[in-house]
Amino acid sequence: QAQLDESGGGLVQAGGSLRLSCAASGLRFSSYSLGWFRQAPGLEREFVASIRWTGGSTTYADSVKGRFTISRDNAKNTVYLQMNSLKPEDTAVYYCAAGLTGFGYRHWGQGTQVTVSS
Repeated sequence: QAQLDESGGGLVQAGGSLRLSCAASGLRFSSYSLGWFRQAPGLEREFVASIRWTGGSTTYADSVKGRFTISRDNAKNTVYLQMNSLKPEDTAVYYCAAGLTGFGYRHWGQGTQVTVSS
């Protein structure tokens, strides 16, 4: 059974950095595209960043472009989200997700809280 476990969230001041990690098990990690999403209180979950299973091409939401970097380590079955220059509006629960091409994101983690104080 596929499982995704996020870690690395916490409380940070505006302008600071955090690195989120998401360790996967129970799936053929290198075959999956991976994404990070977030959900702030009272708002819908939104896309943050993704990295394809092949070639490693990345996509970012406009709101995080130039500040966040998604990467993956297939040897460790782990995807990362490096978050720099954090803003209070980045405060949310961050989720990682995995999916096969054409099937959408079918596997989700439980989320990790990121809080950015002003």
